[in-house]
Amino acid sequence: MQETILIVDDELKITEVLAAYLTKAGYLVEVAYDGESALKHAKSENISLMILDWMLPDISGKEVCNIIREKWKSSLPIIMLTAKVQDDDIIDGLSFGADDYVTKPFSPKVIVARVDAVLRRFRGTETDKNLIAWDDFEVNLDCRIVRKGTEEIHFTPIEYEIFTKMIQFPGRVFTREQLIECALGGLYEGYDRTIDSHIKKIRQKIEPNRSEPKYILTVHGIGYKFVKDNS
Repeated sequence: MQETILIVDDELKITEVLAAYLTKAGYLVEVAYDGESALKHAKSENISLMILDWMLPDISGKEVCNIIREKWKSSLPIIMLTAKVQDDDIIDGLSFGADDYVTKPFSPKVIVARVDAVLRRFRGTETDKNLIAWDDFEVNLDCRIVRKGTEEIHFTPIEYEIFTKMIQFPGRVFTREQLIECALGGLYEGYDRTIDSHIKKIRQKIEPNRSEPKYILTVHGIGYKFVKDNS
């Protein structure tokens, strides 16, 4: 079944070019020109990924992203598209739940490659039903489901990739660069501080006491590690 990409941008030329390249790459394409329309599309249709412009005429792309992540608790893959190029802007966009960030001007071929990469990460490549369990947590790597007791924990695709990478290697120290690479792949020019933001959000979802983390520990000057029992 063909996957559907939703392009959200108020610049007609951009949507036309991206739609042409994505269609040629085998995707179905839907287009929205403002945030409200984007949310309606994402809510009512079977969208596989959203390409979302930061600056929209009604509500911002950042707000759209926040609604999808925080209000809907959806893990819909989102690629943020923007003219903002400062590190803090990129970190801000990713911290709101975007899975990738592309700055204008851009090559449409790069966008297609980013779409392919994000969808591969989101779908996952495991075929076996791999389960990782500790305390009252259970992670099904095949179904990409994380549960604490009977409650499902909703991660963004990037948060999920970071979290599951770490829990598969308890006690191993990962540098920020290694976590960026596993979560975003080689196409992404990483920014160390984005990992700190994602780790903070993961801790908010799994730690009993976020001020004294039990599972995701900071290794000062290096990065982070996961431990099953830090009591």
